[in-house]
Amino acid sequence: MNSRPVHTVPVITQYASPDLVNAIAYQGHDPGDDPAWATSGARTREEYRTWCRHLCGMACLQMALRHRDGHTPTLFGLLDGARHHGAYIENADGIKGLIYAPFVQYVRAAHGLAATVHPRLSMDELLGLLDQGHLVMASVSKGIRTPDQDPPRRGGHLVLVRGRTPEGDLVFNNPSGHTTASQEAALPAERFADFFGGRGIDLDLRAHTPAPSADSAPARTSAN
Repeated sequence: MNSRPVHTVPVITQYASPDLVNAIAYQGHDPGDDPAWATSGARTREEYRTWCRHLCGMACLQMALRHRDGHTPTLFGLLDGARHHGAYIENADGIKGLIYAPFVQYVRAAHGLAATVHPRLSMDELLGLLDQGHLVMASVSKGIRTPDQDPPRRGGHLVLVRGRTPEGDLVFNNPSGHTTASQEAALPAERFADFFGGRGIDLDLRAHTPAPSADSAPARTSAN
């Protein structure tokens, strides 16, 4: 197998307090009660409560940028830029997003990050991208945090796939993992496929992109 080394990517959750994910996901805990909400970069507790459930893509981006640069804007700093480019739509029906095409425009313009949308992505193509050394934001069922249970649907949540082992297991970071083992996880490709929605965004950290444009929204306070 022509597998490449797995990227060593820090785990970042979409919730400010990783130890509260289990309570939020399974026990009805109000995420707005997170005592660390301000570290996310949210301006208010209510803003954090409204958006934190929708930030899996921002957490994946933050992990990729932290891996590449050693520092990143806050989650809500990234959200500002993504919203500026139309990657989220907020209306009376709620929040729609992450919308892949404008998100890719944002990360190219604001962060010089080579990214490509894959509206249809087979498992073989996903493995090929990993073997080329790419990171992949893959659409999976949120139930991937409990892989012993079959998911009711595929897709709807984003994880950052960061490589595969010589044995063929996909290694990924889950922004909504409710345990240490589910936040930094590995699954055989066949089992990963049971959760995979067949779409995603690949990130090539080695590729050169044009310098960031002036059209990028300013980020909020940076986090190391």
